[in-house]
Amino acid sequence: MSPSERRSEILHLLCKRRHETAINLAVEFGVSERTIRADLVILSCYYPIQIARGRFGGGAHLPDWFHMENRTLSPQQQALLMRLRQSLAGDDLQVMNSILAQFALYWEYR
Repeated sequence: MSPSERRSEILHLLCKRRHETAINLAVEFGVSERTIRADLVILSCYYPIQIARGRFGGGAHLPDWFHMENRTLSPQQQALLMRLRQSLAGDDLQVMNSILAQFALYWEYR
């Protein structure tokens, strides 16, 4: 599982559970707590994930008002758009970049 796929799964789990600890997520995904914490920091840049420290009540929380609308692209969808992007210029390229930035979970300009 790639980091992007793992982050997408973490987000979907948080949408269902609303709260989860880094320890539980690390066990569930078979990675270290440090990796999960890094994933949560990245996700919190794009989504309203609140990260709290502490033995009781710590972990990642999603506010009750946030509900995931299918805002992520599958790896295949993202790869197709990246290939199509290479043939674009001008305003069309800007539109494609905005689509990728809005719907891809983690995307860098290449």
